[in-house]
Amino acid sequence: MKGRKPGTLDAMADHEIDAAQDIDALVFDVLGTLVDDVAGIRTGIGELTTDAAEAERLFALWQEHTDTEQRRMMAGQRPYLPADALDMETAGVVAAAAGLDDDVAAVAALARTAHALAPFPDSVAGLDRLARRFPLIALSNASRAELLGITVRAGLRWHLALSTEEARTFKPDPPAYELALAAAGRPPERVLMVAAHAWDLRGAQSLGMRTAYVHRDEREAPGPDDRFDVTAADFTELADRLLG
Repeated sequence: MKGRKPGTLDAMADHEIDAAQDIDALVFDVLGTLVDDVAGIRTGIGELTTDAAEAERLFALWQEHTDTEQRRMMAGQRPYLPADALDMETAGVVAAAAGLDDDVAAVAALARTAHALAPFPDSVAGLDRLARRFPLIALSNASRAELLGITVRAGLRWHLALSTEEARTFKPDPPAYELALAAAGRPPERVLMVAAHAWDLRGAQSLGMRTAYVHRDEREAPGPDDRFDVTAADFTELADRLLG
C-alpha cells in the first residue's frame, strides 16, 4: 500500500467535475497526503544511524514490512493488528536490523515517529478553505489513537475522522471505504476521495467513489492507465479547483 512509483501529473487526463453540483462530501487520506509520514519515519531512523546508505536500507525495510504485513492481514493470513501495534512491530524489525533489538527505548521511540508527523505546508489552509463548503471526512490507516494525535498535533480540520481500525482492515480493502460512505450517507458517485497515492484512489474507484489526486513527492503517482476526476499539484490548487 505504500509503494513509490515514478509518474507525472500529465500521466492521465482530468474528468472535470462541477464540485458545487456533483460532490456532497470529501474524504481524505491522511498519511502521506496531509502529513509527511516519510519525513517522520526518516527522522526516527536517523536516530539509529548516521550512515546515509544504512538509513535508506532501514527505511526501505520499514516500508516493506508494513506493506507486506498489512496485505497479509487483509488476506486473512495473520490476525489483524491496529496500525499502532503494527508500527511497534515494524520498529522492532528495523531496530533489530540496525543491531539494536535489545534497546527497548529505541524501539519505542522509533515507533512514535510513525505518528509524530508534521503537516505539509499547504494542508491546514487547504482544509480550512474546503471546510467552508463541504463536509470533510478523514479516512486513515492510522489507528484511532494515532489519528487523534496526528489531528491535534498537525492542526487538521475535520468534521469527522475515521480509522480503518473500525473495520479491522486497511485501505485499499473495500470495507475501509465503506466506513466513509456510510458516514457520508451519500451515494459513492457524490463522494470525492482525495489522496496522494494512486493505489488509494483505485481502491475508492472500485466502490464507485469520485477521486482527486494531489501530488506529493515519494508517493505513488498515477500510471498511464489511471483516470481520476481531479488532479492537483497541491492543496491550494485542489481548493481552487473545487471551490471555483
